[in-house]
Amino acid sequence: MSDTLAGRLQVVRAAIDDALARSGRPAGSVRLVAVSKKQPASAIAEAYAAGQRDFGENYVQELEAKARELEALGDLRWHVIGALQRNKAKDVVRVAHVLHTIDSALLAQEVAKRAAAASRVVEVLIEVDLAGETQKAGCAPAGVAALATACAGAGLAVIGLMAIPPASDDPEATRPYFAQLRALRDELVAAGHTTVVELSMGMSHDFPIAVEEGATIVRVGSAIFGSRPALRPAV
Repeated sequence: MSDTLAGRLQVVRAAIDDALARSGRPAGSVRLVAVSKKQPASAIAEAYAAGQRDFGENYVQELEAKARELEALGDLRWHVIGALQRNKAKDVVRVAHVLHTIDSALLAQEVAKRAAAASRVVEVLIEVDLAGETQKAGCAPAGVAALATACAGAGLAVIGLMAIPPASDDPEATRPYFAQLRALRDELVAAGHTTVVELSMGMSHDFPIAVEEGATIVRVGSAIFGSRPALRPAV
């Protein structure tokens, strides 16, 4: 069964359910985002037919093309999980439902302005650079509370935090970072940021550990779709 896309999707869902059970969390408390970047629209449609509704894309131009091709799938939800430039905000708010990578007040303000102009409500998560990796996007942990306040002030619906831990061949090495993001979320909620409840963390190699540490959204690509064929240059 795992040789098919639908079979691999079922395996991932079962692994999420097992991790929820191990950690004493209720079934259905994790949203699976199928990372479909550089996958053809036909693969997304196949996953959709198997019951998947949330899909993650990195590149705005690729997202726009797929959204046009798949516009008949009315309840499909697009998540932007790659770094977002301010000059792409106008384009992305027309199609995306959730942005996982807000990392500055300037970006938040631009997204809010463009979403208001398009009469769309876009949910956002703040991306956090937990390890201080200069090559990665993300807000430093010490600045997250101020950024959450700025997002709310701009009129954005801030629903949670997102992080990508340092790369490691050992999935267990990511556990402390997931725990750190959960603790940061809990601090924000205690300080009055009561809408910041989601934790977007965990990918194909470590999502069960992320679920054990409190993830409410996991972003899984290769475990569902397999390797990524090159479709078009990143923009």
